[in-house]
Amino acid sequence: MQSDPRLDQAKAMPITDIVGMLQIQGLRRAGIEQMGPCPVCGGVDRFSINMPKNLFNCRHCGGGDGIKLVELVQGCDFKAALAFLCGEADVSLDPEEVKRRRKRAAEQRERSEAENARYRAKAISDAKKIWRSAGGQTRDTVADYFALRGIKLDQLPRCFRFIFDRKYYQQTGHAFTHIHTGPCMITAIAQPNGTLSAVHQTWLDLSQKNGKAKILGKGEKLLDSKKVRGSKKGGAIRLTGELMSNTLVMGEGIETTLTAMMADSVPGAMYWAGVDLGNMSGRMQRIEGKKWSGLPDMSDSDAFYPPPCVERLIFIQDGDSQPRMTRAKLESGIKRHGA
Repeated sequence: MQSDPRLDQAKAMPITDIVGMLQIQGLRRAGIEQMGPCPVCGGVDRFSINMPKNLFNCRHCGGGDGIKLVELVQGCDFKAALAFLCGEADVSLDPEEVKRRRKRAAEQRERSEAENARYRAKAISDAKKIWRSAGGQTRDTVADYFALRGIKLDQLPRCFRFIFDRKYYQQTGHAFTHIHTGPCMITAIAQPNGTLSAVHQTWLDLSQKNGKAKILGKGEKLLDSKKVRGSKKGGAIRLTGELMSNTLVMGEGIETTLTAMMADSVPGAMYWAGVDLGNMSGRMQRIEGKKWSGLPDMSDSDAFYPPPCVERLIFIQDGDSQPRMTRAKLESGIKRHGA
């Protein structure tokens, strides 16, 4: 198959185009990704596509490139997936036409990478603007929110800021509709070098039992009160601030990690939240006969890596509807770092 020009053509196709060809519905943009229910196993947000990397991932079904996505959704093999994307093989093509097709595929790949780089830069710029706009506002509501959740902080970590009247937009296709304005906790997501690359936003309503705003979209659909703007890949929420230990404890969510920090689970350690499980673990290898291998795919350059000072890395496992999958991913992330 390596001599088949359709292979280059298929690999160069933007995965967003393939999603359209497969008529996958319900995805929403979240930074440089699109997220939503898996077209095969369902769920709410277990499925995502990474536009810059031209890859998809499902926390239940696994992931891969656009050809793998066709295999998953269509339930077909590699050859059938290639035919779905590019038509049947043309054995009469002369070498010059093969070269032209491969050149077009390379040009398409370059255009896609350039477009994604522009989008990523814009998203990071937006995140920095949001962070700056939150700088002068009181954080008392954030402390009250955590107290409502059973987390009493003597001093609020510097990674938290607050906006009293942050607007919430619902995205449908390329259109954005303003549907809510209210108090919002803004949390910094930093890259390994310490630079801010994204913000985690949580809209608050302290009259609600869980302290989170109840946001209703079109059709009275209950929407997630949390959003990320920017580029979260490889980043983390540094609850303990500066580098000050050779031990790092990391949970997926802010509150899970804060709880471990308040309990002083590992005295002297740094506590960071990994934003999501995929970011903490990176991609896993796909091994025949194993649903979740627990082994890292070392070609994933976007996965989280702790700073060089970290000699001991500890992951906290949240309760999850797929505990075996969660554990396999965390084991994969630990093995990635040789911990």
